[in-house]
Amino acid sequence: MARYGDPLELTVGGRAVRVTSPDKPFFPERGWTKRDVVEYYLAVGDGVARALRERPTTLERFPDGVDGESFYQKRAPRNLPEWIPTGEVTFPSGRTAEEFCPQDAAAVLWAANLGTLTFHPWPVRRDAPDHPDEMRIDLDPQPGTAFADAARVALTLREVLAEFGLEGWPKTSGGRGLHVFVPIVADWSFVEVRRSVITVGRELERREPDRVTTSWWKEERGERIFVDFNQMARDRTMAGAYSVRPGPHAQVSAPLRWDEVSRVEPGDFDIMTMRKRFASVGDVHAVMAEDPGRLEQVLEQAERDARDHGLGDLPYPPEHPKMAGEPKRVQPSRAKHE
Repeated sequence: MARYGDPLELTVGGRAVRVTSPDKPFFPERGWTKRDVVEYYLAVGDGVARALRERPTTLERFPDGVDGESFYQKRAPRNLPEWIPTGEVTFPSGRTAEEFCPQDAAAVLWAANLGTLTFHPWPVRRDAPDHPDEMRIDLDPQPGTAFADAARVALTLREVLAEFGLEGWPKTSGGRGLHVFVPIVADWSFVEVRRSVITVGRELERREPDRVTTSWWKEERGERIFVDFNQMARDRTMAGAYSVRPGPHAQVSAPLRWDEVSRVEPGDFDIMTMRKRFASVGDVHAVMAEDPGRLEQVLEQAERDARDHGLGDLPYPPEHPKMAGEPKRVQPSRAKHE
């Protein structure tokens, strides 16, 4: 069995975190090791801890680096230290699980030692697991479009949100897309927050019909930015801020200021450049949760859309049980043939 260096012991916030096999290649194309990933998370510790704190979190693990096998770990690891809490979540099937629920940077480094690259936090806190405190909007470029197209749409999205009395906080997905997280008071269910994303997406689609689509079916989307409303369905998560993504270049999901959205590319942010950025500007989303918004205006618009335009619910992901008011989960071309 290959050895990849002697174990390290790091002290983070007064806690000792052991790092095994620190020299194991994790991103061979860049020459970056497990040590580089752990040191990255140490450097951005305040930011990633802020993004994950109190949130049940799925771990996307690559124990042998990006060229090895990977898996999603929804249930907390059996060897979880007693100082790392868990949070119970309920899946669409009705089953429950205790998930890893980090409180600080030490917990993040502990998970990174297991080969965790991407942290996928739920949009809830562990004390209110059925009531999201973030409305998450995923701007997903379809074939023929790129990040720059998502960035243009995001600026219109900012205007739409403002008209509903909401403030969005943009970040790169770490891939081709853009995420906008909207802090909200935790007074609504997953169904209501998902409906709010659909409503915002439809308003965005009305203003940018040639650039935006809310169609769940790929055959109808065309070369437009898809507002992926089902990323707000229960048990769907997005990469957390500062999370490392498993592509060959170790890009990360980078929080942005609005004046940066049209000037950056996803490739600008990897585990080395983000360390420098964080040291220079800190966590640009540090105060994100301080003034959460409310969804009454959006839900009122949803009612008007249904009453005046016949715009009801949209299909859920395949693994979800049939939901009240949901249309048939049959792609349009097949339904027409039948």
